[in-house]
Parts: sequence; C-alpha cells; structure tokens
Amino acid sequence: MTWQKELEELAQRQAFAEQMGGAEKVERQHARGKLDARQRIAGIVDAGSFREIGKIAGSGSYDDTGELTHLAASNYIFGRGNIEGRPVVVTADDFTVRGGASDASIHRKMIQAEKMAHEMGMPLIRMIDGTGGGGSVKSIEDYGATIVPAVPGWGDVVANLDAVPVVALALGPTAGLGAARIVASHYSVMVKGLSQLFSAGPALVEAIGEASDKESLGGSGIHTRNGVVDDEVANEYEAFAAGRRFLSYLPGQVGALAARTASSDPVHRREEDLLSLVPRDAKQVYSMRRAMRMIFDTDSLFEMGRLWGRAAITAFARLDGFPVAVIASDPSFLGGSWEAKTSEKVERFVKLADQFKLPIVHLVDNPGFMIGKAAEEAGTIRYGVEAMNAIYRATVPLASVVVRRAFGIAGSAMSNADKFQYRFAWPSGDWGSLPIEGGIEVAYKSELEQVAKDGGDPAAHLETIRDRLNKVRSPFRSAEKFSMEDIIDPRDTRPLLCEFADLAWRKLERRG
Repeated sequence: MTWQKELEELAQRQAFAEQMGGAEKVERQHARGKLDARQRIAGIVDAGSFREIGKIAGSGSYDDTGELTHLAASNYIFGRGNIEGRPVVVTADDFTVRGGASDASIHRKMIQAEKMAHEMGMPLIRMIDGTGGGGSVKSIEDYGATIVPAVPGWGDVVANLDAVPVVALALGPTAGLGAARIVASHYSVMVKGLSQLFSAGPALVEAIGEASDKESLGGSGIHTRNGVVDDEVANEYEAFAAGRRFLSYLPGQVGALAARTASSDPVHRREEDLLSLVPRDAKQVYSMRRAMRMIFDTDSLFEMGRLWGRAAITAFARLDGFPVAVIASDPSFLGGSWEAKTSEKVERFVKLADQFKLPIVHLVDNPGFMIGKAAEEAGTIRYGVEAMNAIYRATVPLASVVVRRAFGIAGSAMSNADKFQYRFAWPSGDWGSLPIEGGIEVAYKSELEQVAKDGGDPAAHLETIRDRLNKVRSPFRSAEKFSMEDIIDPRDTRPLLCEFADLAWRKLERRG
C-alpha cells in the first residue's frame, strides 16, 4: 500500500495551477507585451530558489463521481525565494485569472504572504497587475448583497511597513486595492507605457464627466512626478533589477544591520575635478550627481525618486563598502530651493534611512525654501519644517558637507544642531540667515539714500558695501569662530566621509 494515487492527483493539480488562466489568456497577456506571473517570479529571484506556497489553491471542478476534472488557479502566487542569496517573500498577481479581481482570489493567500514576511523577518516583494481586491460590479449579484468596505489583512500590510523592506512593482493597470498595495511600500516602480495606477479607472471617472484613457489618467508620467510612485523604468526586467538593487542596501528586517560589501575603491581616492566643480559665479550651476559619482564608491549610487521633488537628490550609496543614505541638493532645479514636494521627499527618505539604520550623508547647496505666492499656496513652510523635524528626530549618525549655499531655515536642516555636528565645508561655502544678494539694498536703504542726497553715486557705494560684506562672509571667518567645524579641500571629501562611515557603523554595531 502506497500513496502513489494521491501523489498523482497532486501532480495533476499542480499541472492545472501552472496553466494559470489557460493558454488563450496567457497568450493574450504576452501579446500585450507583459510577462505572466510565473515568468515574473522567475525573473526577480535567484535561479532555482523559488518555493511556491499554496500552489494548488483554487476552484476545483468535479464530475458526478467526485473526481477532479479541472482546477481553476487562484490569481495570486506567492512563496519564498532568494535575492543574492538572501531569503525574501515574493508575490505576483496573475492577471490571466479574472484580471486579478477578487472574484478569483483566495484572500487567505495574500494575508499569509504578508504575515510570513513580518513574522519571519523577510523582505517582501509585491508584483501587482490588476485590481487585486474589489471584484466586478457583477459580483454583487453573485454574492447577493453589497459588501461593507473592509480589506481583510490590511493590518498585516501596515505591520510590514514597520518590520521589513517592502518593494512594490506595478506591472500593469492597477486600481483600488491594487493601487493601495503599491503605495503601501518602501520602494515602488512603474513600467513606462505598461503600468497605470488610479483610485478608479477611466470607466468610473467618466461618470463624473471626465473623459480619459488609462495612460492619461494614471500613467507613470503622472505618478513618478507627483511622488505617489518612486521610479519609472522602461521594461519589466529593469523593474526587477531596481527592486533587487534597492534591497541590496537594506537589512532583511527592522532592527538588523545592512551588509557591508567588499570594495576595491581606495578610501583615500582624491578626485582632482572636485577642486573646480563649483563655479566662482554663484549664479552658475554644476552637476551634484557628478560630485556624488566622484565621492562615493564606484558604481554604488542608486537614486530613488529622481523625477519628483527634484531640488533634492535622494540615493543609496556605499563608502568603503558601508551602505549609506544620501541627501544632496540639486542646484540645476530651482537653484536647489526646497519647495513642498522636495521637502516631502526629504522627510520620507530620512525616515526610511532611520528606520533601517543607514547613516546619512547630506551634501548641501540650499539657498532656502522656495518663495513666492505659489510656494505659499503649496504650504511649503509646513512641508519644509516636517523635513527638518525628520532630520532632528533621526537617531542614525549624520554627516553634512556644505558644498555651497546654506541659508535660512532650510539651510539649517543640514543636520541636527542640538547634537554633535559631524560637518565639513568646502571653500565655496556660503551661508547666513538670508542671501546678501537679495538683502543689501533693504538693509542699507537709508545709507544709500543719504549718499544720493549728498550727491554721491549709490550704485558705486553699494559695490563698496558688497565688497566689504564679501570679506566678512568668507567661510574662514565662520571657522575662526568655530561656527563651522572644518573647511576642507574638496578632494578630501571621500576620505573624510569614509572615515565617518566607519565610525558610524561602529556605533550602529555597538547599539545593535
């Protein structure tokens, strides 16, 4: 006596599950330029590492004798796999089965995937394609009643945000719960032209008198510019690579420490081009990203959120193999001034770094908060103060380098002034309560008026005042009074930040 018959039925059920929504619907998925759910899982985890959980869950059909004739697969696939050898929970919506709607879902599978991630301390990857929740209007009649809104297992989604890194890849049209599952993550990606995200799709939007299609309503061109989604990529394979790389900088769970990698980049590498990077003319811009490439370990920069809040660059990088979180001003956008979206972006990123215990490096060229009527209407000061509050609340070590400007409240958000300030400034550093260029005429108005009354030349006198102030505003004068700790040769930035990274990680390891 053996259990061979049952094993044969198991194999048959597994074979039905691998058919997903059937050959015709799988082909339709491929014809849209989309991978199917099983191809997606194979594409993101290490080869051969995936073990599926609940593979034969679905809806069985039986003949009159009770024998299985077919198994309609669930539209949600999950299991454990590895990424660079580290275990992760990976999930994929199967759009070939009822377009990912709840009609074909088994809610417990999604709930168990979320529970597995936070209870086992494993990063979670969601590959989302479809609604993932509410079903169709027709399902109301099938059910026999309308459903009072509730999301089974949403508490587990929330728990994961506090427990493990969560990656969400939007790989098709996503609405309702599907869209919510994308947003409820630490890092999210959309594929240009392939994925869209909306609270409700075009058909429902038309009911309020707005005509639109999927792309114009919720394409990546919208949501990677407004901050709903972090990044936009060209195809699904780039989405997989982005998700894998994001996870490479983070620990497997909150409370653990990220891994240091071997680095062949010399700690004491000094880049000559840093010496001439910042123009002497304060009105000229330069590439902060170029500076970052010269300072951090070669090929270690991973920027997230590039297309929104653009006055600040937020990225992960490595210093002598140690992972760090980087905030850097971008003087090529709004002169580096923080507007509402930039401030929101900085706040989010600082909180992410602090949650996963990554030391922060802040490269500063901030002329202040954006000013003007539009900035006031956007609530810039509120978002700006929240960004500064996040920096003050951060518990991880932070080092700041004042590359050029630091003015006003926004400039003071370079670091927590109530703690030891691990800080350097380049000779190009320029700081104060407000830029003198915009305040000389106001501050010296009476003096200039008197010069005019006396028959003098106010313009020439203004230049005399400016020359006098420029000598006082020298960063060396601040260093004399120890209000700036150190003025450094820009070429020494990398060695000094590598020293910071080493000390910061020693502290984090002692803290546990």
